[in-house]
Amino acid sequence: MKGKMATYKPLLWILAIPVLNIFYGILNHGDSNVNSMMTDLDAQIPFVPAFIIPYLLWYPFMITMLFTFCIKNRPVYYRTLLALCLGLIISYITFYVYQTSIVRPEVTGHGLLNWLVQLVYRTDGPYNCFPSIHVLSSYLMLKGIADCRNWPLLSIVLVRITSWSIILSTLLVKQHVILDIVGGIILAEIMYYAARKWMKPLQAMRNQASM
Repeated sequence: MKGKMATYKPLLWILAIPVLNIFYGILNHGDSNVNSMMTDLDAQIPFVPAFIIPYLLWYPFMITMLFTFCIKNRPVYYRTLLALCLGLIISYITFYVYQTSIVRPEVTGHGLLNWLVQLVYRTDGPYNCFPSIHVLSSYLMLKGIADCRNWPLLSIVLVRITSWSIILSTLLVKQHVILDIVGGIILAEIMYYAARKWMKPLQAMRNQASM
């Protein structure tokens, strides 16, 4: 029993994500200082309602990946979670000092997919765009899986397909623009690199203590 508790106790750190997400709702509004990062290329990207499915799979996918990392590769779990939390903090600071917005299309069609898009539009304001948190977190799952050794090839392929589908969906359901995606990827790269550097001495100290 105690062994199982020790195995799953680190999962409690995932609760930091919904706590940090409180600030997303606080900042998800516009004022006179809202900026647009939309380009002519963004205007050429089509609206594809079917991509609302991977877009909505983002949160369960992220939690599932963190859970799996925790069970199968604890250093990757801590590294990815730390990078994500740091990335969220930087994202919220950016939203506060440089709020951006996106112009969404009018969804008039019927059917489940269009209804889901309308639901997202109603519950999530068109703000907090740069950098994209969907992209930040999905790309971090790619970084984490790349650090996992001896995982089944099928699992790695599925993670990659899911992550890139979520990233692509942010453009195709018109929740983000290209620069939002670029910002999310760059932020993820920097935070994962920082988390790796910061945690390496801690891991070395832990290994020495266990000797």
